[in-house]
Amino acid sequence: MDEINSSMIRHAQQVAEEIGANAVLLYVDLIQSRDNLETLLRESHCILAARDRNVLDELETLDGECDRIIKVPYMKLNRHSQVKVAAMIALSKGLIRRNDRVVCLSGSPEYGILDNLAVLDLEREFELLSSGSLDIAGQMAQPVVFERLLTIVLELAVEGKEGKPLGTVFVLGDHEKVLSMSSQMVINPFVAVPEEERNILDPALKETLREFSSIDGAFVIRDDGVVLAAGRHLAPSVETSELPQGLGARHRSAAGITALTNAIAVVISESTGDVRIFSRGKLYMEIEKAQ
Repeated sequence: MDEINSSMIRHAQQVAEEIGANAVLLYVDLIQSRDNLETLLRESHCILAARDRNVLDELETLDGECDRIIKVPYMKLNRHSQVKVAAMIALSKGLIRRNDRVVCLSGSPEYGILDNLAVLDLEREFELLSSGSLDIAGQMAQPVVFERLLTIVLELAVEGKEGKPLGTVFVLGDHEKVLSMSSQMVINPFVAVPEEERNILDPALKETLREFSSIDGAFVIRDDGVVLAAGRHLAPSVETSELPQGLGARHRSAAGITALTNAIAVVISESTGDVRIFSRGKLYMEIEKAQ
């Protein structure tokens, strides 16, 4: 397996050089032998993505290169979703830019093999980036907050609640306008909770979000990660003809609120477990759960 992985890395570097790619993004926890990673980071613009906490701890020992190591959610995703999630996080951390071309290596965690090489043109893959309509790393939220929200959402999508799938909406950023254009469907369970106890950066809050996900309506989150409300009815109704067929009311409301505010909305589909991100009234990214 090490021979296959070494060959894939060499070919990825060769492809990157031939096409003028800006970076190589590598799922490093699929590699058994990580002896040459420091050299790889030093000699090329390589970004290492890892899911395993032990691997991350090991990578932190690499001298002066930790800024190009990203943590991705520990869960089973298909290969294309692996690439999209890692690229999204790298973008939010400023490791790649919206007009970059990136060579990505991913594969099967079960077998520890890098078996998928993909070239990602960010402007083409993430269409809204070309118009600058989604600035995750800038105005809408602190990058660490967006990363944490994405991790929570993907974990909830996979794990569900009490063995059953769940569906909900998280709206992040531009909270004053979002609150003014929405209404409370039930008593807000967060209204009397101190801010330091309702920030998504606190790992303990994930279970609270899971419990309240059964409440109809959306979660509203401030750009610093503080959860302001749950059970919020998103009132805006806008033309959503550009949305893919088959998306229901939850997705239409997410598109609607982002069309009229500078927020982004992240939706878990109860029927499929897929995660969709909306901005400016349009579907920005779809992350499919592995079957």
